[in-house]
Amino acid sequence: MTPSRTLVGVDVGGTFTDLACFDEATRTFRTAKVPSNRGDEASGFLDGLSVFGDVADLGAIVHGTTVGTNALLERKGARIGVITTAGFRDVLEMRRRDRLHTWGLWGDFTPVAERRFRLEVAERTLSDGTIRQAVDPAEVARAARALLAEGAEALAIVFVNSYANPENERAAMEAARAVWPNPHVCASSEILPEIREFERASTTALNAYLMPVVATYLAKLEEALASAAFPGSFHIVQSNGGVMSTGTARRLPVRTALSGPAAGVIAAAAIARAAGFENVITADLGGTSFDVSLVAGGEAALAAQTTIDFGLVVRTPMIEIATIGAGGGSIASVDAGGLIAVGPESAGSRPGPVAYGQGNERPTLTDANVVLGRINAERPIGGKLARLDVEAAKAAIARTVGAPLGLSAMEAAEAIVKVANAKMAGAIRLVSIERGHDPAKFAAVPFGGGGALHVGALLTDVGLKSALVPRYPGVTSALGCIIADIRHDQVQTLNLMLDGLDAAALQERVAAAGREARAVVEKAGLATEAIETVTELDMHYLGQTHTVTARLPAGVGEARPVTAEIVRAAFEAAYGAAFSRLLPGIPVKIVSLRTAAIGRRPTFDLKALAPASDATVEAAARGTRPVWFEGAWREAAIYDRLALPVGAAIPGPAILEQPDATTVVDPGLVARVDDFGNLIVEPEQSR
Repeated sequence: MTPSRTLVGVDVGGTFTDLACFDEATRTFRTAKVPSNRGDEASGFLDGLSVFGDVADLGAIVHGTTVGTNALLERKGARIGVITTAGFRDVLEMRRRDRLHTWGLWGDFTPVAERRFRLEVAERTLSDGTIRQAVDPAEVARAARALLAEGAEALAIVFVNSYANPENERAAMEAARAVWPNPHVCASSEILPEIREFERASTTALNAYLMPVVATYLAKLEEALASAAFPGSFHIVQSNGGVMSTGTARRLPVRTALSGPAAGVIAAAAIARAAGFENVITADLGGTSFDVSLVAGGEAALAAQTTIDFGLVVRTPMIEIATIGAGGGSIASVDAGGLIAVGPESAGSRPGPVAYGQGNERPTLTDANVVLGRINAERPIGGKLARLDVEAAKAAIARTVGAPLGLSAMEAAEAIVKVANAKMAGAIRLVSIERGHDPAKFAAVPFGGGGALHVGALLTDVGLKSALVPRYPGVTSALGCIIADIRHDQVQTLNLMLDGLDAAALQERVAAAGREARAVVEKAGLATEAIETVTELDMHYLGQTHTVTARLPAGVGEARPVTAEIVRAAFEAAYGAAFSRLLPGIPVKIVSLRTAAIGRRPTFDLKALAPASDATVEAAARGTRPVWFEGAWREAAIYDRLALPVGAAIPGPAILEQPDATTVVDPGLVARVDDFGNLIVEPEQSR
């Protein structure tokens, strides 16, 4: 029997589950959008898959999940225990001496492991790897039993300096696993064998915190897929934009944080590159949040660590994404100072916006767009409802926002949208202007269920040069699941001086790290055209605290030997790019070795998404309707967006509708359909 070549990407969000299906044999592409079932994601997952036919006929599924992120943000992970070196019990609370509020003497922070769940054992490894005191396995076993008796569900073992020598941690792991009733045990030398005590402790503790949550979630999905006789492979998108096996996700669940948004950035970057845009700012507007990321030179920016919430630091490679609470379901209100607030509280999928008619009486951003005529109440996206209740949404806006401010319902609805637009513009400035990038040199890529509704504001409020709206904006993250490469990152602290470097020893470590990372990719189970290895060194001048990441040329450590000259050249290039000067005469230190193995997936031809060759503007036209722009009703042309031909130019005001999203072309803008079916939106005079 010939294996199926049908690949499905699934992005489970707070409001909708988005799916993209690509049949490699027929080169056909289909999409689906179904309501998410919070708490029972497996049923929504299967509901979406069934849109494409028999699940038993699918070949592979790649999933972008928010379950890990939500567990961290909502503090709904497992009850964990921590076993650590005597004297280091409070590292998770001490952090970096930061505080939630800059001003004031008081602040609250509760670590994911209460103090009574953090136990100490006698052991000591020095920073050079010398073991001063070996750990007693019996003492570790007693501590593990005590934590179990208190109700701990997962265990993190974090010993001082274990990055330099993991021997004590490995002995402790063996002793703990002998008494622990489940596989949810991890050690810092496996999760993050890197210098910096707090970051290593935090990442390991959060990994343990997520292990039962993610394992249970994946087990439910795999059980549901098995019951539907799914014969293929099942994989997870990780926060670095790559794909990993479910086995790796169970072992390293902390790498699933920001999984769904990362997939969206990968897809947006690929779409932009194909369309000829190297510098873009992705803007993902979903039901709960607005996620933005900067892509320069065609590559998404990776950060070595991120903070999911105050004090919850994760040090693992992640696509740099800034998130604010300004989604379609974000609730609008008037605060005590008489100012309109939009979010961060969200109505989610249940009860959803007021217009959904499911019991919510507080207006949302979606309600405002419905009242303004920008969303077609007779054709709501997602197939959840036959129509939306415009009058209910209008009444809620008038009561909640209009009356307190003396505004009409229409004025209040427009004000809600403008406040949300201002918040989105602020997030875009955060990843562009505040990091030294001129937004006028970037194009926006709005996607998600609501991104294309606000394309005009993204251009005018921030000063971006244009916008590129993907062919299927509502399922862009699901598309990212399909096209993402397989990737595995690992790090190891070295602490070597560049002067007098033993290049042969470094060569051996680089080669070994490459073999280990490639082995993980090879076991993932997805077809790849090639596996590439990227080798980087974290380095700084002696006496400095922070590092720059120096990438070694391709092939160094594999086909070509590592030399001190190659390492120095890479460091000086990275340092010069970061600070525009070098510091001659000061010794250079190699702090850590970073290795990434990337399994390149077969190229996805985005022209598979292009409009039909016989499409015409006339056939796509759906008449007109009044839409509110800048304080007045304007008659806007309505089009079936997917029926527009390549080369079509649609001037605003216009509304372009499709099953997964709606695009609003403001007055003064024009939308042009490119060869891939994307919309290029720009001011009319710039054409």
